[in-house]
This record gives sequence, structure tokens and C-alpha cells, in this order.
Amino acid sequence: MWFRRDLRLSDHPALKAACDSGRPVIPLVIRDQSVDDLGAAPKWRWGLGVEHLAQALEGKGSRLIFRSGQALTVLQKLIDETGAGAVYWSRLYDPQAVDRDSTIKATLKDQGVDARSYGGHLMFEPWTTETKTGGFYKVYTPFWRSVKNREVDAPLSTPGGFSAPDTWPASEDPGDWNLRAGMNRGAEVVRPYVRLGESAAQSRLGAFMASKVATYDAGRDIPAEDRTSNLSENLALGEISPHQCWHAGVRALNEGKAGAGTFLKELVWREFAYHLMHHTPRILDQNWKEDWDSFPWNTDETAQVTAWKQGRTGIQFVDAAMREMYVTGRMHNRGRMIVASYLCKHLMTHWKVGQAWFDDCLIDWDPAANAMGWQWSAGSGPDATPYFRVFNPVTQLDKFDKNRDYVSQWIAEDRRNPADAALSYFKAIPRAWNLSPDDTYPHPIVPADAGRKRALSAYENRDF
Repeated sequence: MWFRRDLRLSDHPALKAACDSGRPVIPLVIRDQSVDDLGAAPKWRWGLGVEHLAQALEGKGSRLIFRSGQALTVLQKLIDETGAGAVYWSRLYDPQAVDRDSTIKATLKDQGVDARSYGGHLMFEPWTTETKTGGFYKVYTPFWRSVKNREVDAPLSTPGGFSAPDTWPASEDPGDWNLRAGMNRGAEVVRPYVRLGESAAQSRLGAFMASKVATYDAGRDIPAEDRTSNLSENLALGEISPHQCWHAGVRALNEGKAGAGTFLKELVWREFAYHLMHHTPRILDQNWKEDWDSFPWNTDETAQVTAWKQGRTGIQFVDAAMREMYVTGRMHNRGRMIVASYLCKHLMTHWKVGQAWFDDCLIDWDPAANAMGWQWSAGSGPDATPYFRVFNPVTQLDKFDKNRDYVSQWIAEDRRNPADAALSYFKAIPRAWNLSPDDTYPHPIVPADAGRKRALSAYENRDF
């Protein structure tokens, strides 16, 4: 049983099939190139996740085998060592994973090994949702209408027993993989904010449904308050399944908690990202709308881009959101829209610069959601809203952080008694930035109004 981004025991179709086979099950993780290519924060968080999964399996009388190398080679070697007749895994959908898994499945089958892939990372397989004309959906709202009444499989229970082999194969020590190296001192700052493993994810879901989902529709836009599910971290690594979240949301909606309807739409927004990645994989590294290919975005590491990365733009909403990411490993969704819009439109910088930075910094990194979010904000992605939507980060702050509670939580400069979280930012960031809470908070590098006018002028001179 090859675990990848499905680090749970419940509602796990591949694991259930393996246990139901009646044969001994050898749980396995592989540190292959796909893991080595992860950014600093998602690689570290994946490492925490698989080690936690190992503990959960030990509690069931099983164990997790750690191996590193090219995935097919690792699997073939382990098959030779153990005499295994089957390899099961949960599907992934990014192009590299699809190519790798397709090759592995074909090769193993040719060698007489039963190689099977299962769903579980998504509620709806991307190829099962089509428009009336047989194409794929390019706009979210009709996609939502097409799936909102579809049957979502009920979550599966945790397997009752894990049959062990007579002899366990050798395992590497994941501590030797040094997956936290890229985090440097930031690991100690972010670690208290991590909610690790399946049990923590279920607790998050339960607490959200009990006390926050009713007002989620309005509450999700208030960054200073804990009014979202915070499940993105766990969904990204499969520590909870979307099916479990969906059915909990449906129950809440049936109980009269109106905000649950919006929560269900957000789960389908995640599905839409994967739908697009499957049908148009270029969304990961190219403009989804190809007529943006000639747009003169900046791609260099300018002083303005550095200021954006450091959370020192002088635009409070942008800077607070960036600092939240360095301290917690995540960023409030309203903040994500604001920082992305500011980089792409006020600073006229390519969305791929921001995408790559988030790839490195987010513990809830997800390939499809990150790419679609950046392209949506830049205007080059799937969006029914005109390209000239430019968020004003000042008026957005007035609307969603009127009392500046969010700003006070994350920005320390020029404050007599800075919040502990704001001070933690200086412990998390690279020492090379040479920043201190005693610094003076900067003036805006590009004021909100001036940046909007410059962006609109650039757009109006393009033939979209």
C-alpha cells in the first residue's frame, strides 16, 4: 500500500481494498523526485505527516516502511524482497504524477503484478464531469450547478485489521532524509500552528461544524477572527477526505446552518481546480488564457518584489498577510487574494513569481489550488469576472479589518507593545533579511490608487 498524499486510515478506498484482500499489507512511503522537488514548507509538512502516519499504523499493529529513490525501482525492489503480488495507491492528478503512475502501472502489470489506483483525493474524478456538449467546464458557477446534486460516496470506516507479513522489510530512517532543512529556524516558529494528522483534522472539522459553520458565509472574510475551517492543511495531505467534509457540511445544512452551503461551494471550488488541471495542465506553468502570453509582466527580482516577499510593501493588508504565512505556514484566503492582486497588478509582476514563492512557503500547498488561485487573481485564469478587477488593499482593509485587529496581530513596527505573533515573524524569516521590530514601518512602495491606475492603463493598451 503506497501512501502519497493520502495520510489517513479512514475513508481510504485503496487501503480498504488492500486490507480486504486478506493478504498481508505492507504500508510504504517513497521519497522520490516528487518529494525532493517540493518547496521548503510543504516538504517539511509532508515529512511530519508521514511520520505521524507511521505512529497511527503502529497503533494498529502495522508499520510504515520508508524508502527513497526512483518510485518504480523502489517498488520493484520491494516486490522482489517480499513476494508481494499487488501494489495499491490513491490517485494524484498533476501531470508529473500521472505520467509516473501510468508508467508504473503498465510496467508492473507487464511483470504480473496487480497494480491498482483508487480515488479518494477528490469527490468527483475530473473526467466524469462534462458540459452538455461534452467538453470541460471553464467557469466555476456552471461547474457547481452540474455537481451540487451528484451523489458523493459515503465515507468508509477505518479497516478493522491490518494483516502483517511474517517478516517486515527493512526501512530507512526518515530522520535521515532531513526534510526540514529548507525551513531553517522557521520550523520552530511554524510548528505550534500545525494540526498534525487524522485525529486533529477530524477535531477541526467537528469544531467548525459545531460553532463556526452557521456564520461561515460572512465570517470567512474576517481575517482577524478564527471563523474558517482551517482544513486546507489537512486536505492537502489527505489527512481528511473531501467526502468526510462534504457529508459533515450536508448534515449541518440540513440542521439549518446556512453557512454550510457556502462551505460546500468552497469544497467544490477545490474540485474545480483539479478539473482544470486535468483538462488543461498548462494552468500549472503557463497562462491559462493564452492571449496573456504577450503581456509585459515583470519577472525579475526587483526591489519591489523583495519588499513584497518580506512583507514590507507599506500596504498593511499585504504585509500582515505575508507575515501570517511566515509564522503559521498558512494565509487567510482574503489575504491571499489581496497579496496576489497587489503583486500582479499594482507591482505588474508575473503570477508565476508569486506562485513559486507560495510553493515554498505554504504548509497547505496544493498544486491545483495554488495555480488556479494565482491565475484567478492575475486575470489570466478561468474567471467570468473581467480582467480589470483590481482589489484596492486599503479599502479592502477598511471593509474586512475595520479596527485593524489583523494588522495589529501581524505588524510589529512602530508599536509600543507588539503582539507576540507579530514578533514571531522576525524569528521565522531568513537572517539575511536583517529586519528588526525596531525598524520603521515603510511607506507604500506603490500606493493603492497609483498602482490601480497603472495596471488599468497597461490593460487598456492590450488587445485582449
